[in-house]
Amino acid sequence: MKMLSLEKELKENSYPGRGIVIGRTPDGKKAVTAYFIMGRSENSRNRVFVEEGEGIRTQAFDPSKLTDPSLIIYAPVRVLGNKTIVTNGDQTDTIYEGMDRQLTFEQSLRCREFEPDAPNYTPRISGILHVENGKFNYAMSILKSNNGCPDSCNRYTFAYENAAAGEGRFIHTYMCDGNPLPSFEGEPKLVEVMDDMEAFTNMLWNSLNPDNKVSLFVRYIDIETGKYESKIVNKNK
Repeated sequence: MKMLSLEKELKENSYPGRGIVIGRTPDGKKAVTAYFIMGRSENSRNRVFVEEGEGIRTQAFDPSKLTDPSLIIYAPVRVLGNKTIVTNGDQTDTIYEGMDRQLTFEQSLRCREFEPDAPNYTPRISGILHVENGKFNYAMSILKSNNGCPDSCNRYTFAYENAAAGEGRFIHTYMCDGNPLPSFEGEPKLVEVMDDMEAFTNMLWNSLNPDNKVSLFVRYIDIETGKYESKIVNKNK
């Protein structure tokens, strides 16, 4: 698979929706994840990321303008032991609770499907990073409607063992802007990641469409120690 420029992918797509990047730094020392949200409606744009425990959650920037919290207020990132869960919805909690009961990542998601937001039927995208004893594995999932038909849910899981240095994978909810919004297709894109968290964060934020971007979260995890650094960027301040 050809490695793509993540900067180019984002700059040339005005509305990828919500996106997850997971990978390993070129020096091999850090596990990387990033999650961003975008919005077209006032309700979707009225959000910020805030820290919550070892993870984050979305919060209304102006509570008086919040009209429907059902699909926009959730915890995108939670940590369960040596596992970091990253998703675009409240399935973060489903994965956390399932894996806490010894279910696998894939098994935990079997009770969920795409979002009930006709006519888009937004895919649920999820990722999990497992860092333990100097080893790093990760997996990504997408639950999507069958070509816009809500009667069938198509489930795809992609697992990456012994993640390669300098490589990341990128999955997002929509192929591009549209009405209805077309769901992501294919396997997660192979993209480059950076050793420098600040530079990677700036590249991501500056590449997202300025009108539609809302918030960005980036975390670098030391593969030997499990210690991490995180950064949040919010358009609303």
